[in-house]
Amino acid sequence: MAFTAENLAANDRFLAAILHCANQMLALYRESPRIASIFAAQQRWLMAHAGFALHYGYPGNGKSGLYSGRFVDFAVKNDIASRNTAAAFLQEMLAYRFLCAVPGPDKRTRYLEPTEIAEQHFGRWLIAHMMILDSLDGGERAEKVTADPSGMMAKIQPLIARSIIKSESVRNPGSTFNLFNWANSGGLVMDYLISRLPEFPRGTERVVLGPLSLKEIRDQFMISNTHLKRLLTQAAAMGNIGWTEPSRKGDFWLSSHFIQEYWNYQASKFAIIDAAAEAVLGPAVREEPQARRVV
Repeated sequence: MAFTAENLAANDRFLAAILHCANQMLALYRESPRIASIFAAQQRWLMAHAGFALHYGYPGNGKSGLYSGRFVDFAVKNDIASRNTAAAFLQEMLAYRFLCAVPGPDKRTRYLEPTEIAEQHFGRWLIAHMMILDSLDGGERAEKVTADPSGMMAKIQPLIARSIIKSESVRNPGSTFNLFNWANSGGLVMDYLISRLPEFPRGTERVVLGPLSLKEIRDQFMISNTHLKRLLTQAAAMGNIGWTEPSRKGDFWLSSHFIQEYWNYQASKFAIIDAAAEAVLGPAVREEPQARRVV
């Protein structure tokens, strides 16, 4: 059976998976900031998943095809974005050449499809997550997807998109997570902070990361000083980030509550991805239960 969010959240080995995932997203950003910006805030990430799923064939709809009217209606119906925001997102994807116009069955409708570079990057996102799941149980998901990346994307991604869009635990994992993940570039800042975790002892109130350079964050993620300070000030007011000395001096820390929100979000997301993989690829070949330390 596929992993559940509960057994992933209880698995101590999942911390290494979380850190690897955060570093993978940061590596993707550094390689291609423009396309990785799609993953940098939840609304854009959800719209990207919706667009791919409509193109491939959203499960239960009985048809495939991406065009503006259908995408905008879908985004509004599923509380992802307003009509104006959804329409603007499509135009941005066209301008960046992540989408292109193609002939469709209705000549009056302008059909769209992901370009090769968009499919390649989304494929890398999928394979990275499969590799992380494989690292937990010795499965062969990544190898199977890599053997036919386009075909596997077309089958697996719509299942992931449907479950993510309907998942409250993925879309609303907690107030501090939401603060970062709904802000422009906030998701990347959060991934960066989590990637610096040395460990996460269960039961501790906070984990100290060491010195934090706001300039390094601004330079990496092209975020303004005002925007970054506002994010950190709001998170600090919630009691979930801070410094060991006043006026942003000393070492930086994250609260266990914030880390747990991120952990639970990743557990829910990976459980969804594993369920979609199992539906398409079949059950993973797992290690013996005692090979995983579950607490």
